[in-house]
Amino acid sequence: MNQAPRHGGNLQNLMRNFGGTLADWIDCSTGIAPYSFPLPAMPVEVAQRLPHPSPEFLSIAANYYGSDQFLTVAGSQAAIAALPLLRPRCKVGVLRAAYAEHAWRWQLAGHTVVVLDVSEVESAATQLDVLILVNPNNPTGLLWSREQLLVLHQSLAQRGGWLIVDEAFIDVEPSQSLCAEVGVAGLIVLRSVGKFFGLAGVRLGFVFAELAVREQLAKIIGPWAVSGPALWAGELALADIAWQNEQRKRLAKDALWLTALLTDVGLPPTGIHPLMQFCPTEQIDQWGYALASNRIYSRPFNTQDIGIDAIRFGAVAVSQRDEFERRLRSAAQQVNPKA
Repeated sequence: MNQAPRHGGNLQNLMRNFGGTLADWIDCSTGIAPYSFPLPAMPVEVAQRLPHPSPEFLSIAANYYGSDQFLTVAGSQAAIAALPLLRPRCKVGVLRAAYAEHAWRWQLAGHTVVVLDVSEVESAATQLDVLILVNPNNPTGLLWSREQLLVLHQSLAQRGGWLIVDEAFIDVEPSQSLCAEVGVAGLIVLRSVGKFFGLAGVRLGFVFAELAVREQLAKIIGPWAVSGPALWAGELALADIAWQNEQRKRLAKDALWLTALLTDVGLPPTGIHPLMQFCPTEQIDQWGYALASNRIYSRPFNTQDIGIDAIRFGAVAVSQRDEFERRLRSAAQQVNPKA
């Protein structure tokens, strides 16, 4: 990987070629929930004080995640960038079709990055110093079981290695999280408030790890790494169990609708998650152009990215369903005019 990874969420680039304003586009490029946790007006003192996680914040976060063995960070991306600095140069395994920032950041730090297919992960774990898995995987939606991950962790930890599990999308199925297992050597779990809560802009994440790792990471990140508004918003969102339950139900229903629609237009998903659907296609260029020309901002992946041509769609809000369907069917007609 010689170039920084591409990401969704930047409509300005598409607008240069396909026109329109932000309001003209339907953005399903990121996997961020289209329904955000409803924040009230922020007290002014939240922005005036130097930010320190309060006892209330720490208690609420520990209750939500099932563990108090965490360091609060400015989004899990901050940890992804810093973790490679905690180890001497070593051999790191990443999944071929996964969030590319992990591989990029370890490579930048001088480590040897080995790209793995799913079938190679178990055997490779006995040869690696660090194994990084995104669970559920982004963009394919693959979910590793807790049992599978714990076996992989044991294989690595007995040789002083690490298993890093990025759980940015696991809030819709929290029983599969490994947060409660953290505290033992060699297991690091990353969580984010951005995706499920629809609060990506607040930049709030958590690193669950043994104390020594958290202390080293804190030294690199420095003081006041998380803003007061982020801590304030996170405390409210993590405490609201009723909203969380409603969000899970809402996203699950939306996913059923989106799966049926994508299948009907010739993009049947092979990976289905309430926040993303992964649709392989042999017409990646045609679909990419047709979707953009209809001002649907999706996330195309080509063979160079992950070894397969596919388009990932994030969740679509109920309020945008009719317009999204109209535009998607128009795009499908462009790709296959005789269908």
